[in-house]
Amino acid sequence: MKIALCTDAWHPQVNGVVRTLATTIERVTARGHGVMLVTPNQFFTFGLPGYREIRLAMLPRFRTRRMLRDFDPDIVHIATEGPIGWAARGWCKANGVPFTSAFHTRFPDYAAVRTGLSADRFWPIMRRFHAASHAVLVSTPTLAAELAGHGLSQATPWSRGIDANLFHPGHAPLDVLADLPRPIMLNVGRVAVEKNLGAFLDADVPGTKVVVGHGPDLAQLRARYPQVRFLGALSGTPLAQAYCSADVFVFPSRTDTFGLVMIEAMACGLPVAAYPVPGPIDVVGVNGLGPDGNLAQPVGALEEDLTKSITAALACSREAAAAHGGSYSWDHATDQFLGALGSAVRTRTISRAA
Repeated sequence: MKIALCTDAWHPQVNGVVRTLATTIERVTARGHGVMLVTPNQFFTFGLPGYREIRLAMLPRFRTRRMLRDFDPDIVHIATEGPIGWAARGWCKANGVPFTSAFHTRFPDYAAVRTGLSADRFWPIMRRFHAASHAVLVSTPTLAAELAGHGLSQATPWSRGIDANLFHPGHAPLDVLADLPRPIMLNVGRVAVEKNLGAFLDADVPGTKVVVGHGPDLAQLRARYPQVRFLGALSGTPLAQAYCSADVFVFPSRTDTFGLVMIEAMACGLPVAAYPVPGPIDVVGVNGLGPDGNLAQPVGALEEDLTKSITAALACSREAAAAHGGSYSWDHATDQFLGALGSAVRTRTISRAA
């Protein structure tokens, strides 16, 4: 297939969406498919208000359409609902080219957190954007059911994976964490309001709290919580070492669609403490025994009281967590991705022949 992948999230952003797309592109091209990227790096950009690290393309419509026309794709995958995503959607609809989309981010919930408005105010935009998509790729069954409740019934599974060569329990401790008071409680991700980090940093538990990541709230939280170790962004082996150095991974977000960092942490032998909300429910399971409730031992704990989650997760088996995290495969996720896109291409072929 000739696949055009259009995304408003790309390097140098460091987040789960970019890592998912980059890994998928690598796997797809290795299987012999042609991929053309449309990303903000190909345009003049401006910083998203309140989050200037995220750069959005300025007026991308004409160049996006020219790039798509010249590439002549069999299928377009639109990863995000930003300016590039809307431009690509318009070209596909105007030219009868099928497209798939993805629901990586609960934009209505994020917008609600940042504006104080109800998330319901933003769902009509999401419905309009995704309605014409052949398939809306989602990471979990819970998210698929949520989208169906909002009138988007074409949700298709697209799971996530881990790099087993990198994320495993065999790493030496990260030097900066080696001698800190135990237990070490770790969070990895964007340092931003929608990640609900305050709930973690305010939790009344002994030990040392560590935050890995950058974001617009970093300076503010450093000043407010001087006892917390803020390490900035880490990647590759240092990130894996950070996971292996900790005793529990704390994931306080209530708005993530999946939480790639959770399975990376577990693959390194780190049990997860989180809220019983979509994302953690789909990875850890309501009773800590996985999404199907069939694991032999708990790999984490989900409670509305995050302090209780942390305490319970600290007693979980690191070996069980490593086995569960390591079961997530990028090959399987890539099969799902290509299956959804291939279905759209076949549908177009059949309609043309009819």
